[in-house]
Amino acid sequence: MFLIGFLVAKPFEMAYSGRAQRPISSLLKQLKTSHSYSSWTRCNGFNGQSMFQSNAISRCKAPSFRPTAELGWVLGFSHACRRYSAEVGSTEQVGLIKQLRERTSAPMKDVKAALVDCNWDLEAAYTELRKKGIAGASKKGARIAAEGMLALAQDEKVAAVIELNCETDFVARNEIFQYLALSVARSALTMDALPKLLSESATIDLKLLGEMNIVLDHPKLTREITVQDAIMEVAAIMGENVKLRRGFALSSANGIVSSYLHTSPQPGLGRIAGLLTLESENGGAPTEVLQRVGSNLAMHVVAARPLFLSRDHVATKTLEAERDILKTQAAASGKPQAAIEKMVEGRLRKFVEEIALLEQKFVMNDKVNVKSVLEDLSKEVGQQIKVGSFLRVEVGEGIQRQENSFASEVAAQVG
Repeated sequence: MFLIGFLVAKPFEMAYSGRAQRPISSLLKQLKTSHSYSSWTRCNGFNGQSMFQSNAISRCKAPSFRPTAELGWVLGFSHACRRYSAEVGSTEQVGLIKQLRERTSAPMKDVKAALVDCNWDLEAAYTELRKKGIAGASKKGARIAAEGMLALAQDEKVAAVIELNCETDFVARNEIFQYLALSVARSALTMDALPKLLSESATIDLKLLGEMNIVLDHPKLTREITVQDAIMEVAAIMGENVKLRRGFALSSANGIVSSYLHTSPQPGLGRIAGLLTLESENGGAPTEVLQRVGSNLAMHVVAARPLFLSRDHVATKTLEAERDILKTQAAASGKPQAAIEKMVEGRLRKFVEEIALLEQKFVMNDKVNVKSVLEDLSKEVGQQIKVGSFLRVEVGEGIQRQENSFASEVAAQVG
């Protein structure tokens, strides 16, 4: 019985390994008709010598071919082995692997394993990779994602900016990641609930945004899907934690929205964003003039980091905290109390000039402040122009980054 299993399994092994030159059907036919095998359980001539001796073989008449239970097991085992070589040609295999890899960006070994498991069905393998990838992406959700991109979408009256985070700047530079970020920003701009959100706050509701359908038209992402599912799918492709962290929007009633993106790899993307609205008193101010000055002021917002719009908008709590610090510092000088009070008030004015937008020195001309720039603009257009609101956003701000030593990284990989 062992010999039957050996003689049957060996041709199948050769056929399925790609080394056999004849089709499997001819091998089966040979097995059914050949008399060149011996069974020691039925051959009386076998006397303990080698089963391949010619006299033993010649004296043993071959019985009719009847698959035994053991032979059926061998055939079943062979059938369960990789049979794709006989069903899908090597050239077609390479083509399928290439298609699926281009479509998913998954590692080569995962692509091939998925195709083998799905009998080289491209769509089934794609679905299998997505399932495995999304399951893996959910496990990555606890990892810190402090890198990423800001994506901006705007028209003349409204602008929306979102922050899409990932773990490394390598992924942040990836075209699929950047395409998703821009697509999410455009979706935020078209939200039905955006007018209501703008009337209450500049913050975009991420839950509502995540439930929106988004139409993706990218070679590796081509379908309609919710924003949240699209993020999960990109996380699976990238192999990192990808997260929609926050979103903001600004609108103008009687003017324009201006923006500036710093460290911008392509239009609409950047690592730091500055936005502001310029409002005209009566409306109808020349848009091109407002945009020219507005863009410079948005750049100023990025560079100067204002915290408040004007002196009047500075929070009392902020002023009192700074005053206490300045008093402590001035007291150490040993000067009279009257001199200390003057020192504190002078430094407090300087502090306000540094954090209030209208009081800051204009970065493109430090001889004037932003308030003077607006006054000159008002004279140019013939009506009063003011800043309605502004916003500065930077990738990863406020996220505590995990710092790992080289030794700990090596230990984690080894252990």
